Amino acid sequence: MNIQGKVVVITGASSGIGAQTARLLSQRGAVPVLMARSTDKLEKLAEELGGGCRAYSLDVTDAEAVRRVFAEVEHTYGQIHVLINNAGFGLFEKFTDAPLSSFEEMMDVNYFGIVRCTKAVLPAMLQARSGHIVNIASMAGKMGSAKSSGYSATKHAVLGMTNSLRQELAGSGVNISAVNPGPIDTPFFDRADPSGTYVKNVSWFMLKPERVAAAIVRAVEKNRAEIDLPFIAGLGTKLYSLFPRLLDKSAQRLLNKK
Repeated sequence: MNIQGKVVVITGASSGIGAQTARLLSQRGAVPVLMARSTDKLEKLAEELGGGCRAYSLDVTDAEAVRRVFAEVEHTYGQIHVLINNAGFGLFEKFTDAPLSSFEEMMDVNYFGIVRCTKAVLPAMLQARSGHIVNIASMAGKMGSAKSSGYSATKHAVLGMTNSLRQELAGSGVNISAVNPGPIDTPFFDRADPSGTYVKNVSWFMLKPERVAAAIVRAVEKNRAEIDLPFIAGLGTKLYSLFPRLLDKSAQRLLNKK
């Protein structure tokens, strides 16, 4: 897809890779439409980007709000060409210590939020026989680690849904991608890792938001079904899927940094 002039909705756009992706899309001539709960940050970013960029307050856990806001965007712009499902968060807790509400909240935002937003745009995309949906999953959706049972489960769900929907959309003109980054240097960890222990332990391995944003744009432009970041982590998950018992101990030493 040539993204110049295309209307691209980005959820979770107030900071991190959502905001950086909006900047990159704007530089490449697309029209970013920003959505998040933090309206102050959104409006500042929309003002920075200018052009046809607009900001919309949205809580992806509110099904009626999702329906209403996406309908408003379609009415304003005429068509949504690309949806980037980026809204999400994580909590790093031991399974036995984590309250049930942590599992429920992460699943409601990280997985059902994507389902709600995708349902809001897909009918029009199918009617137009064009469009692209990018779901931001995670390497955690391919390989779990200690204190990530709830978060990893949500990203497993995102990948399962994405892969299944890709089969349903075959021949429809609508494409769908999954982008699976490892740890990224963003405010995500302000909530996931308030002690800073994990960030300190993996700082050498953390991705820059600019690199992930470039991968997201590449997924749309090149119609990539899936992108793993960094490459070495993607290779590691492939090896682990083939030899899980053999690599369990090595994986524990490398991943259990929380």
